[in-house]
Amino acid sequence: MTHQDIGKIDLSGYESWEGHDPFEDHAGPYFMKRLENGEIRCAFHAKAFHCNGGGFLHGGALLTFADYALFAIGDDYLDGPCVTVSLNGDFIAAGHPDRLIEARGDVVRNTRSLVFIRGEIYCGEETLFTFNGIIKKIKKRPA
Repeated sequence: MTHQDIGKIDLSGYESWEGHDPFEDHAGPYFMKRLENGEIRCAFHAKAFHCNGGGFLHGGALLTFADYALFAIGDDYLDGPCVTVSLNGDFIAAGHPDRLIEARGDVVRNTRSLVFIRGEIYCGEETLFTFNGIIKKIKKRPA
């Protein structure tokens, strides 16, 4: 499903995995696109419901988005069911509602059963959160 503008935030060119993960559909929605150079970019339109009582983006919202980004960034290395086994991050700056929040990253290492990824969440030129995580590939059980 390709999405155009949501409010005044332009998400043209981005796609969602809507219907794939009910929690992410509820918490986001989150979007991803592949750039011409092969890099993956993830994005979401930060809204008031993504914020804490102080009016800044909630840390849990950024962690959830980072978890989504792990799978989008690592998608070329995943085949079948996978789970997050580790997700670590550092909060760098406060995020605000009514902004386009984006993530980018790299696969650092790919083994037979694990994919190691690092990335950052940012708004414009400002880094909000850096993260690294590990995805475990779950072996398919014989039928």
